[in-house]
Amino acid sequence: MRSTARRLALMGGVAASVAFASAAWAMPEPAAPAASATQRGERLAPLPPIDIPFTKFVLDNGLTLIVHEDHKAPIVAVNIWYHVGSKNEPAARSGFAHLFEHLMFNGSENFNNDFFKATELLGATDQNGTTNTDRTNYFQNVPTSALDSILWLESDRMGHLVGAIDQARLDEQRGVVQNEKRQGENQPYGRVWDAITNATYPADHPYGHTVIGSMDDLNAADLDTVKAWFRDYYGASNATIVLAGDITPEEAKAKVEQYFGDIPPGPPVTHPNRMIAPMVGHQSETMFDRVGQPRLYKVWNTPEAGSADSDYLGLLGQVLSSGRNSRLYKRLVFDDQVAVGVNAGQNESEIGSQFLVIVTAKPGQDLNHIEAIVDEEMAKLLRDGPTAEELERARTVQGAGLVRGAERIGGFGGKSDLLAESQVFHGDPNAWKDSYERVLAATPANLTAAGRQWLTDGSYSLDVLPMPDYAAAATGVDRTHGVPATGAVPAAIFPEVQHATLSNGLKVVLAPRNGVPTVSMNLIVNAGSATDAADKAGIASLAPTVMTNGTDTLDALQISDRTQLLGATLGAGSAADYSSVSMTALSTRMEPSLALYADVIQHPAFRAADFTRAQAQQIAGIQQANRSPGAIANRVLAANVYGPNSQYGRPTTGTEDTVKALTPADAEAYHAAWFRPDNATLVVVGDTTLAELQPQLERAFAGWKAPATPLPAKPATSVAAAPAQARVLLVNRPGPQAIITAGRLTAPFDAASEPRQDAFNTALGGAFTSRINMNLREDKHWSYGASSGVRTAIGPRMFAATAAVQSDKTAESAAEVQKELSGVVGAHPVTEAELTAVKANLIQGMAGGWETNAAVMGELTRMVVYGVPEDYYTAYAREVNGTTAAMAATAAQTVVGSGPTTWVIVGDVATMKPKIEALNLGPVTVVDVNGNPVP
Repeated sequence: MRSTARRLALMGGVAASVAFASAAWAMPEPAAPAASATQRGERLAPLPPIDIPFTKFVLDNGLTLIVHEDHKAPIVAVNIWYHVGSKNEPAARSGFAHLFEHLMFNGSENFNNDFFKATELLGATDQNGTTNTDRTNYFQNVPTSALDSILWLESDRMGHLVGAIDQARLDEQRGVVQNEKRQGENQPYGRVWDAITNATYPADHPYGHTVIGSMDDLNAADLDTVKAWFRDYYGASNATIVLAGDITPEEAKAKVEQYFGDIPPGPPVTHPNRMIAPMVGHQSETMFDRVGQPRLYKVWNTPEAGSADSDYLGLLGQVLSSGRNSRLYKRLVFDDQVAVGVNAGQNESEIGSQFLVIVTAKPGQDLNHIEAIVDEEMAKLLRDGPTAEELERARTVQGAGLVRGAERIGGFGGKSDLLAESQVFHGDPNAWKDSYERVLAATPANLTAAGRQWLTDGSYSLDVLPMPDYAAAATGVDRTHGVPATGAVPAAIFPEVQHATLSNGLKVVLAPRNGVPTVSMNLIVNAGSATDAADKAGIASLAPTVMTNGTDTLDALQISDRTQLLGATLGAGSAADYSSVSMTALSTRMEPSLALYADVIQHPAFRAADFTRAQAQQIAGIQQANRSPGAIANRVLAANVYGPNSQYGRPTTGTEDTVKALTPADAEAYHAAWFRPDNATLVVVGDTTLAELQPQLERAFAGWKAPATPLPAKPATSVAAAPAQARVLLVNRPGPQAIITAGRLTAPFDAASEPRQDAFNTALGGAFTSRINMNLREDKHWSYGASSGVRTAIGPRMFAATAAVQSDKTAESAAEVQKELSGVVGAHPVTEAELTAVKANLIQGMAGGWETNAAVMGELTRMVVYGVPEDYYTAYAREVNGTTAAMAATAAQTVVGSGPTTWVIVGDVATMKPKIEALNLGPVTVVDVNGNPVP
């Protein structure tokens, strides 16, 4: 239930969202340019063929039905698109399309209850509703056995909604949407899109206002507008239903005719044609925001989605910013070292699009200078055109992304989403192929011509600068004595798991899956930030990142080039209990991909330039986290629950000071100590077999041997004693929202009791209809979302309840959270009725729980790192189903308990402190963003 940006042709993938690349600014070591596949004489296998077969029906009432068969899991994706978005809103009613989307979840005439309460009983997953400029959609995956139920529910709200909407429900969802707007604007760079929209479109253009709308217009929405909107836009002839999954076209048609056939078609809807808003010359604007780094946004208005030029501009964006060898990334991050991230691409919409260049600068850099570099590099590209090698990389990245997306039937960007988009906007479910085939056939001349046509005259730039942290002094000069005398001048479902051990001792865990021709690999090293010495905090995060930036034979640009040409992805990371290096590869290119992966793991070079660049990235991320209310709350809570001396009480990334003090030698030492085959497990998921994989791994890792020195011992985890009484820590961060989090330590993972604890927490704060969320969001509409959960760790874990709330209701919201926490272990335990819904949600939701390789990889990682038994999910459903109210009460005492709670509240201290103190939650202390008391 959210407003969404328009479709983006950025960085590969079919319907990606804007992602600000994490980059840095250090000077690279001198190296020869990366050799292309052609220069190396290498012939790579072609990209795998891509097809999404479908059957299309149009019912007598005009409803369009598209059916795609995919029987790999007993689930069906149900994706309904209405061809209406914010561009259809009348004057002074901005935000209404999105507000109406929220109302669709509040009950219909024959199921007058919250929609999620029904779908939780069905085991629905990947469920949401979204609105953008051009369409509104509602989607979920359900077990095949629940298809009739969800079609009944969807048809009831399509055909029988208005009678269930009253003023109270309109007011409730208006408050929820306004909190969603506050939450978005409270994030770093959260006000950017309002500024871009207002500057690049006339007020009377269909795209001349944001999807979320204005507060004044949301306040003005009334029941008459609700009824008119439903009558005008939610008729059957303006809707497309996609059913993808374990179903045949004949079954689908019969069921959809049964449930939707009697719904009126509604009036014909008029849709505007191509309407590109012209801009002449160059306009610029500056904004101050609570951000860690300056950022440049540069925008051109461009042609609509599905046009040839839009496809070519999408490829041109990849040439500019996708990968370390791209024009802008290499110039700004590697060569001139003035930026930490860059992204460029085509933001596609139905009647007109926008091309954006987004550069996140190194702190202190001049955005005017950066914009001049952007203009210079774009002028070169539009003068000379891209090289054949650049275009081939862009093609491969997009093709590989499309292959990966074809694994999922539902959710954002799944196959049902792609079919619906193609039908609604282009009248043909196969329309996506036109764009993809155009991408495969594109020439450098095509890209050059499109760029010259659209990316020259008519642009807008927005500079976002960090807001100075000004503060008035607590006391001023004594003015009762008049002007001072002049003095002296002062100084200045879980898949089958197979096991193997390589000859070097490396353990291999494989889950074969042949639905999509990709293989995911993750090397899990038994280390993580829990092994960091206090003065080396952050090295466990930094070292794996540096590993992916250069080997003994390849520099960072060559690794990036090689990865893109293979259609692979390469990543690294670290958590408290493990470090990892990961790769996804096309199964047809497994051998060369595995060779690159093994080289990165075995032979990292740790060059000074690569280290400095990655170090700068990590510091930039820390600086940004220090400005994020949610990140501040998490960090302060962990430090106080686990204790400042605990490995779990420190940020995984370290602090700005500790990371600045790290050296390449520290990273090399970390790799030498922990990255060894007898201390690692390689988890593999995807299109391969153990018989095929094991010889490949033996060849790739033949030179990786365990050293003779014994493994270093991981330090024992220290945990502070529980506080004698509850306490409240306030962090001053004025804004439209406050973050409330309350936590305490709870028991380590135990396979026998965990299912019951899951059931308990789902009722408390683990689902949309949980107590905490329904209280703060649906009943009070003070928050866009509130939740609770237990955070993963080896040893004692941390339970936390969290909510982002509007600032003027901070104390009242904290009181409600406390009421829920004390009630669930006291006078208001979880009931059998609540458990009935929880059991249906958890058990039936397992049907599609492991649809993707990523989901399986996540579970296997838990098994390797945290000791979750491989047969855990075999008994999981039985244990959840057997949970009684008495068992849930026992789980509540284990998870929440009755002991002292630590509260961290990030908001406006001046206004909330007196009210928080009046709640008597515990002694109140004002602390800084690191949890240190403020004098």
